[in-house]
Parts: sequence; C-alpha cells; structure tokens
Amino acid sequence: MHQSRIEAPEAAEILLRQLRRQGIDFLFANGGTDFPPVVEAYSRAEKDGTDLPRPLVVPHENAAVAMAHGVWLATGRMQAVMVHVNVGTANTINAVMDASREQVPVLVLAGRSPFSEKGRHGTRTRYIHWAQEMFDQAGMIREAVKWDYELHLPEQTADVIARACEVAESSPKGPVYLTLPRDVLAAPAFGTDTVAPRPPVQPGAPHDDHVKTVAAALSAAERPVVVTANAGRSALAFELLSTLAERHAIPVANLHQRFVSIASDHPMNAGHDPAPYVREADVVLVLDCDVPWIPNFASPPEGCKVFHVGEDPVFARYPMRSFPSDLSIAAEPARFLSALLQEMKPDDALAARRRERLVPKIAAGREAQAAKAEPGDALTPEYVSRVIGEVAGPEAVIVNEYPLRVEHCERTRPGTYYGLSPAGGLGWGLGAALGIKLATPEKTVVATLGDGAYIFANPTACHWVAEAHGLPILTVVFNNALHGAVRNATMAMYPKGAAAKGAGRMLADLAPSPAFECLAGAKGHGERVDTVEGLKPALERALAAVAEGRQALLNVVVDY
Repeated sequence: MHQSRIEAPEAAEILLRQLRRQGIDFLFANGGTDFPPVVEAYSRAEKDGTDLPRPLVVPHENAAVAMAHGVWLATGRMQAVMVHVNVGTANTINAVMDASREQVPVLVLAGRSPFSEKGRHGTRTRYIHWAQEMFDQAGMIREAVKWDYELHLPEQTADVIARACEVAESSPKGPVYLTLPRDVLAAPAFGTDTVAPRPPVQPGAPHDDHVKTVAAALSAAERPVVVTANAGRSALAFELLSTLAERHAIPVANLHQRFVSIASDHPMNAGHDPAPYVREADVVLVLDCDVPWIPNFASPPEGCKVFHVGEDPVFARYPMRSFPSDLSIAAEPARFLSALLQEMKPDDALAARRRERLVPKIAAGREAQAAKAEPGDALTPEYVSRVIGEVAGPEAVIVNEYPLRVEHCERTRPGTYYGLSPAGGLGWGLGAALGIKLATPEKTVVATLGDGAYIFANPTACHWVAEAHGLPILTVVFNNALHGAVRNATMAMYPKGAAAKGAGRMLADLAPSPAFECLAGAKGHGERVDTVEGLKPALERALAAVAEGRQALLNVVVDY
C-alpha cells in the first residue's frame, strides 16, 4: 500500500522547507511547465500556514538573479532563484557571471524536462518537454558556478539543498546550480524531512608571520600605497582601513571601485587612479582587488614589494593574471587589517614625512577632479554625478552600472555605493537596486545606468517588478545615445584611424534614443532632463515621488 501524501510530502514541499531552513528569505521565480509541483507546494503551505521563502514573480531571469545579488549586498544573506529549464538557464548566465566574479552566493534552481515519458505523476504532458531536454543542461552555465548537480531522487531533496548552500557560502563564495526534473519534484519523498544546515567554510585567519612581514614592510616604507576595489564590502573593513590610512599616513586608491572602502573626504583617499602612486611605490598592498593597475600603462618600480590579500588573493578563476607578488595571503580583509593594526606601531616622524609629501599631492588631484564637475553650458557626467550625490544625501544607496563618476559623487559611508561586477554583464544594476530595496525598504535606492545598460536590464520587466512588489526606487539614465565602452575602446586603439573620423560611433550608436521617461509606468514619475538648470529640481521631484511610494525615472541627456 502506498503511503498517503501526509505521510510522504512531495519533493517540492521538502525543497521549499529546506530553503527556508537554510535562511533563504526569497525565491525569485520566472516559471514554466516544470513549476506545477512548486506552485502546488506553495498553495498547500498557504493553507497550512507553513513558513516558506517568499515567492516573487520576476518576468526575466537576468533581473531575478540581479535581485538576489542585490539582497545579498544589502544583508549578506544568500537567496534563491528558480527558472525554466534550459531556456531560462540561458537567460540567467549573464547575471550569474556577474555574481561569480563578485564572489556572491546565489542558489540558481532550474527545472528540467521530466525523465519519464509516461506513467508517472509529473511525466511529460506537453510537446515542449521533448524539445527542451538537453544532454547536459548544466554545461552551459558550469564555467560560472562553483558546483552543479541534478536532483535524481525525491528523498535526496533536503540533503541536496543543504549541500548546494554549503558550497555556495563557503569561502570564496559564489553561485551554484541545481536542476530539478518535474517528475522527481512531484514524487513522494518517503521518510524524509528537512536537515540541519551545515556551516560553510569561513575565511581563515592570516598567519602571524605573514602579518609581521607586511607590517614590517609598511613600517619601513617611504611611499606605500593600498590599492583596493572590494574591501568595503565589509563595514568593519571600511572602518579598519580608514584607521590604518589615517594612523600611518598610507594613501588608499581604488580601481574599478565596487564598494565604499574609504570615505570620499578621508584625507588619505588617493582617488580612483592608482597609477601615480604605484609608479613610485616601495610597498603596494593589494587589498581584495583583482586588477590593481593596468600594466600597459603603469607598474611598480624595480624592488617594490607587493602583497596581495583577500579571500582568494590570486583570483584562481581568472585564466591569466600575472601581477607580481612577494606574498599572497588568503584572509578576509577585516581580519587581516585588524591583525595588521595590532602589529604596526605608530611612528609619528615617519607618518609626518608621508603626510608632508601626500597632502599636497592628494589635494592637487582633488582640485583637478572638482574642476571637472563644475556646471557648464551642457550637462556632463561629472556634474550629474556630483548633483546626484548632493541631492540623494549620504545615506542613500547608489547602484551604479558604469555611467556615474563615483569620484565626483561623495560617498562617506559603507554600504552606500555598489558598482557593477568585474564580469561586466550589462543589465545588472536595475535588478540589483530592486533587490536592495526589497531587503531594506526603509532606504532610498538610486540606480544609475547608461542608456545601453538600461536597455539590457529588460526595463519593462523591472518596472513591472517595482510596481507589483512595491519597490519604489529612482532610476537615472545617463543618455548619450551610445555604447560608450565600444566607442571609447575603439578611440583608444585607433585615435587617428578611419573610425576616429566618425567619432568612434560605428557599432556603438544607439540613436534614435527612446523616450525612456515614459517607461516608468502610469503610476510612476518620469521626466526628461536636458539642461543644467533643470537637473537639481528634477532630482528633487523624483526623490519626492519615491518617498511617496512611487517609482521614478529621469532620462538625463548627457553628451559624452
């Protein structure tokens, strides 16, 4: 005699219960014919009052993964995404690559065509079930994930989810991928229940001798510099790095900044071009930074000591990365900085010599930068960036997909700026901003996007999500009717070539530009801004709309 459903819940029910037990708050879903067991499990849970991850419909997979990414940025809690078989998986890959290079854990679940062709609950009942089966569905995404697997047996369900989360959240973190055949999801999971989550591997403590080596080098250096991109993902690392820089007069430079690692107004913030400091350095501390300088343009001098620190200081998943290293230390930046500060003794005379040299250099750099952000006859990205920082205020969270010039947008607090992953997968910023708003509804969230990045974001899907799930954010589109990365790369390689005669617009031109301001929806607030005088009042009106609970979009026409 078969056991009843009460005695043997379907695998889909165990799946959802285990996700919640793992601490997953949201399931971002874009469904298909493989979803009925999950739909049924949620419907039963509503009736029974079972606590499960909140399901959110997100009608594009790229946006769904970006939202999970955003929740993690805001809270440090991993989330889950479920998509439809191979075609849904294909639409996730761009955003999964962003998460992978940024070491962000995301559990990506994908349906799979049922194994069985007849005779089983959940078997193939639609034409598409044959066409959407692949020999190796995970093969298309394997390069971008830490682990992939397929659920073979219903009684495996809880253990498989626990394993997926254990791997995703182990240092260095990253996305994982699990396929779920429909007939397995619908099968009874006899004799099983949820299991206790297994603690992931945490970053190790730095070796005492390694800390002493770095401390000694920094304490003896005349021209040290810290180069970082990601240290500020931890608020504690932000505080410790700020203390190190101030106490010992060590400049901190960012390249391709993705977090606030040091405040804009910190006296030792050396800006966003490490090259002038790297060229003359006698010690370089590379702190959680994949590319600390561009060797084609600048490198440390002969005899300079270089130390790399981070959870994965060698960036093992980068096929080629040949920066010199005297010592690479696998440690979370905050733990390393804490140990380093304990080891280094203040040397007032040395710090004074460093400050005497650095203060005018940093001041000159800031003065030159500030001049670029002064208002002129037309809107510039530098001026727009400056005004966004001023109007949004220090507590607003800015999610930037390329166009915002963060060196002109004052950010003084950790967790108030996030930049696009080094993978460069476009379409991330709007979804990530929605995820941050979902996780921290009390915060003002601003997404700054180029017009190309905005198109990549599947804006119809994202604006629908904002309306459907009550996520009012401000989207600012820097509209130059151009793929700037394409144009800039062409002009850099061929400054006097044939392409330069057309200002590098070949294969980069996005004209004619749509009226983006119309896409915020009937209940949203949309404006086109094309004058210097109109920018600040428009930002103020847009933020007022967001404060009222309405999404807002500014189409800012900028020629750059």
